[in-house]
Amino acid sequence: MTAEQWGVRVPVKSGEGTRQALLREGALDCTLKVLRDGGDLIFPVNAEREDTGRFTFEEQPGREELPRHELVGGIAILQENDPAGAARILSARPSLHTVLFPTSEVTGEFRTRTYAVLAGNDTTRTEVVEHGHCFAVDLAGAYFSARLSTERQRIAEKMGRNELVLDMFAGVGPFAITLAPHAALVVAADLNPRAVALLMENIRNSRATNVLPLLFDARRLDAILPWKFDRIIMNLPLAGTEFLPEAFRLIRPGGTIHFYSLVSCEKEHLDRIRELGGAEVTERVVRSYSAEKWHAVYDIAAR
Repeated sequence: MTAEQWGVRVPVKSGEGTRQALLREGALDCTLKVLRDGGDLIFPVNAEREDTGRFTFEEQPGREELPRHELVGGIAILQENDPAGAARILSARPSLHTVLFPTSEVTGEFRTRTYAVLAGNDTTRTEVVEHGHCFAVDLAGAYFSARLSTERQRIAEKMGRNELVLDMFAGVGPFAITLAPHAALVVAADLNPRAVALLMENIRNSRATNVLPLLFDARRLDAILPWKFDRIIMNLPLAGTEFLPEAFRLIRPGGTIHFYSLVSCEKEHLDRIRELGGAEVTERVVRSYSAEKWHAVYDIAAR
């Protein structure tokens, strides 16, 4: 049997990394077989993305279709309150220990949400392995997005040697620790005490000696930091625009700001970025968020 579905095409050499990233996101359609096309692999995914096309895949024999979910380490997050489906997921995926359902949106200055445990262990804590790094994560205590794994690698590959890097909303440290091997110093700041506690745990576990954790309000960073930075990460999608002036005060001329935001139209923040000092700006879609909004990143070269 065959089925038409969205697919992501990647070179064979990138296949395993892509497969793992899609699994973490809950985006891989495991009911269909991966296609081989010359030197490329085509992975079936559950929904249209920036880099997808339509392909005809063979169905996986004997695979039970599971409810849609996102994987974060050993936790699956369901999109619906479905205890029976949660039990099926836990049975089908031996590597999982918990299935959660979010009972709130991401809210508040600490960017947290609440969850109900549908199956498995009564916990919101897990460990996430990403490109050789291991992060302790507490989904109820601090914001974490497995869907930005590819972004973290993309930025790491863009970095020069011995850069000074600032992560203004560091959370548990996935950007900071991923970029640390390429940097002279990474300053990782967050206002959430639980996030900074996990960040410090992750710094110790990864032996990242050049990451400086700060429990601090990003609005006041220029009052305490003596440096101008080569690169600044701004991953606060719901409210990041209000912190753009601070980022431009802290970036050196010619430095780069990576600004992540939820947008509802193209070039939504372009005028504001140029007004503040953006010389060159590239906007690209990271992922869809809803029918009306998507997660975008603006790569900004500062004047």
